Formats: sequence, C-alpha cells, structure tokens
Amino acid sequence: MRVRIRRTGVGLALYALACSPGDAARDSESVPQAEQMVPDILATNAFYYYEDVESAWRFYTDVMGFETAADYGFAKIMRVAAASYLTLVDEAGGMHSSDEPKSVTLALVTEQVEGWYDYLQSKGVPMRGNFNYREAQPHDGFVAIDPEGYLIEVERFNVHAENTQLLPRMAQFSALGPAGGDRPSDLEVRATVFWLYYADIPGASAFYEQLLGEEVIVDQGWAKVYPASGTGYIGLVDGTRGLHQATEEKGVTVSFFTSHVETWFERAKAQGIELRTSEFTDESGRVRVFVGYDPEGYFLEWDTFLDVEGNARLMQQLRASGS
Repeated sequence: MRVRIRRTGVGLALYALACSPGDAARDSESVPQAEQMVPDILATNAFYYYEDVESAWRFYTDVMGFETAADYGFAKIMRVAAASYLTLVDEAGGMHSSDEPKSVTLALVTEQVEGWYDYLQSKGVPMRGNFNYREAQPHDGFVAIDPEGYLIEVERFNVHAENTQLLPRMAQFSALGPAGGDRPSDLEVRATVFWLYYADIPGASAFYEQLLGEEVIVDQGWAKVYPASGTGYIGLVDGTRGLHQATEEKGVTVSFFTSHVETWFERAKAQGIELRTSEFTDESGRVRVFVGYDPEGYFLEWDTFLDVEGNARLMQQLRASGS
C-alpha cells in the first residue's frame, strides 16, 4: 500500500531562516562544507503518474520517438534529450496518483517547431491552442497534450536579448533525434525545461539558486529558468499567469540523476530542506534515492543508479553525459 507523507512546512521555515538578510553576508568559511559543495547532476528527470502506463509508454515511444533507457515494468525511463529524461510510472506503485493536478509542463526545446507541429497534428495529438509564431519574439511554440493530460510544450528560444546566456549554453550539446517510432528523423530535441508553477516566485527562485548553485539564465519576469544538467533546465512560473495554477497537490516528482546521492543528501540536510524520509532508500536493488520537498510542495528526488541488470543502457548514457 502506498503511503503519502504530507509536508509539514518545517522545511520551508528552516529555509526562510537560512536565507534571512543577515545570512547573505556570511563569510564562505562559515558555511558548512556540504552546503558549499554542488555535486554533479548528470541529468534531469520527472516522474509522471498514469492510470494506464502502457498506453502512455506507447505514445512516448511510437509518437514522440523517445528511447526507453530502462524498463522496470511499473516505471519506464525515457530519454528525451542528451541529459534529460522523463519517467512514466504506474500510479499503483508511485508516490502520486493520476488524479492529482498535473502542475508541470515538459518543454521540448528544438529548432524544428513548425515540423513538430505538423507532425503531431498529423498523428491526431490534441493541442492546447495553435502554433503561436510572432516575428521578433524571444520564443515561440505550441502546447500539445499527452494521453492522460500532461502538457508538452514544443518551444524555440530565438536570438533575442532575453536569451543571450541560454543560447550559447544549449549550443554546447548536440540535439537528439528519434530513437524509433513514427517521428521523422529531422525532428530533434536539443534541451528540456520542466516548467513548475508557484504562488511565490521570489521564494522559489531563492530556493533553487541555493540548491543548484546557479543564477537565473533566462528571466521573463513572471517566469525564470535555471540550468540543472547539461541539457535540462528548471523553469519557475507565476501560477497566476502560466499554463497551470499553483496547486497544493502536484502529480509530478522532479528528480536529478547523480553519481553522488550521498553528497546531495548531506547538502540537502545542511540547507534545511524538508525530507520525506530520514535515510536513503534502495529501490529493488537498482537505485539509491532520497526525496525532499521544495518550498511549495513539489517532490524532489535524487537518484544514483546501480550497476545491475536492467540499468546498463541508462548508465552508459549517464556516463557519456557526465564526461
């Protein structure tokens, strides 16, 4: 039986104390070593939860053309970009249910927005509005809907003053083509953004800047983007203006694949992050994990995969992304 542990707000209170104005002037020597050190993030990932995970898997394999990097039966890890993943989970074995608000949008960053639009329309994928191209805008794209209602934004960041830090970083990594299915070979994904929705953007920004050790790389005012992995970004959106509202429950877990889950655990504790469990979990002998919460209740998970049967392809990819 699944047991959901609700947030108590303790982590948020500790974090607010840790980020008080007086702390901003702390000398770096007074900061605990675990808090100063930012361990690796080999890839970003999010867990989505489905009533019919097999149907969702067919959609992401056959239509979206994503590769199955690991298949655990109840969970399928799909590679989206070079260092970006999406994991499809049977709700019966996950931390969330399929009926919780889907307060997340997966953005596929690509130069072939028009091609993607034509292709997904030809496959009968439902759309939330039309392709919104407008000349001289910092970004353009469209939003599609997956089989159980998760939003997929196909987005291009254009040459624009708003994107001057982002574009050179994305150019360092090759775009990923389809692994199979019906997706045409010329439709690629260069990077991903997991858009998350908040009531308090300044508070969420402060949290992620401290957590990731990164400054904002795209600032749209009501939406801010932070780098995490080589091709994976976290986007924070004002819940009054985005595709979703800020919600108490959220049918998603954001995760970070790392080779140093122990160091991340110590860093999370040093930063006062509220933890879902007080120790690591070894899931089926395949992965070591721990789970915490961000200031508004998104589940955050850190994963180190073990060199065991079933993980070979995923580990090969993660080694390449970390080299």
